[in-house]
Order: sequence, then C-alpha cells, then structure tokens
Amino acid sequence: MNIALIGASGFIGSGLLQEALARGHRVRALVGRPERLTPHPALAAVRVDVADTAALAAQLAGQDAVISAYSGHAHDDVRAAYVRGFASIVAAVKQAGVPRLLVVGGAGSLEVAPGVQVVDAPDFPAQWKGSALGARDALLMLRAEPALAWTMLSPPALIQPGERTGRFRLGGDQLLVDAQGKSLISVPDYAVAMIDELERPAHPRARFTVAY
Repeated sequence: MNIALIGASGFIGSGLLQEALARGHRVRALVGRPERLTPHPALAAVRVDVADTAALAAQLAGQDAVISAYSGHAHDDVRAAYVRGFASIVAAVKQAGVPRLLVVGGAGSLEVAPGVQVVDAPDFPAQWKGSALGARDALLMLRAEPALAWTMLSPPALIQPGERTGRFRLGGDQLLVDAQGKSLISVPDYAVAMIDELERPAHPRARFTVAY
C-alpha cells in the first residue's frame, strides 16, 4: 500500500515506520524534521506542518491510507496543540479523499470501571495529562464524524521499547491488564497491531486497544 505516516520520527511513529517498511509498504513520512529519518528505498520523507491543512492535504492526495501518530508534545499547551493539529489532519484527509485514517490514540480514555476512564484517576501523571486529554478529545471528534472511515488504536497504560513478539491481546474500550495487574505493550508489538489493522481492517469506525 501507499501510506502517509504523520509523526514518523516520534516514539511510536518510528516503530510504525519500521513495521510498515518491513512489510513492503511504501511510506510517505510527514514530519517536522525529515533529516532525522534513515533513508530507505520505499520511504519519502517530507517536511509538513500539520496545522497547514492545505499543504497537508496536498501531501496526502493519492495515498491508500493515513496513519496519524501526531501527539502535540512539541508544544507548551499539549492538549490545545493536539486538538488543533488533529482537527487539521481530519480536514486534510477528507479534502484529499484518502479512504482510511488510522490514529494512534491514548490509554487515558480507556475505562477502568463503567464510566470511569484512566485519565480521570487522581494519581494520573500530570506530565502526560495534556496528551491524554487531547487524545480523548480526538476520539470524540472521530466519533462525531458522520462518514469518515477511521480507526483508533489506544495503547495500554505503559508502552515502551522492547521486543517484537507478535503475541498480544486485543480489546475494546476497557483497559487491558495481565494476571499481575500490569497493562503493557512494546512499541514494536503496538506497531504490529496497527499495521495488522491497516492490512486487514477489523475495527471500522471504532477504537480498540492492545496489551500483553
């Protein structure tokens, strides 16, 4: 497939880029600093500001799918930057007529009890709250879209560097934990789950999650 990957140089985006290229996809990486990416025959690295909807739409045109790993972490007000950037991404996808949008979500909007989300816990880390709230806003934005073909994949409570095992569980809107109460995935295995969804769509217009 021809894929546009927004945020391909980031923590999760770099894992998605590696997995997509390893599976033979052609990737247009839309990033702020293309020079940070290692050259690859199937990779085109392009400098794009996601806030420039028209320029972004021009780069998305002709792609089979868009994967957004945009986080807003480079800005002081992370939540506001996330929402502004994501709104521009959604508008650009529709303007370019790309048939599918896959989104890196957050764990904060997953439920730990009926009606209770991770981000609402009093001990939720302050350093991640802005991005968690922004990701929840993005999910609400997607759910309000009347026709856009979207899918969001929320990681578990902890996503970290590690091995690519290809062995994990998928879930819906509830936080997944293992027998020891841990909620964990490696970046490579998160990328496996996302590219699996790209290749074999199973969660149209829905959010799902992954964990060991």
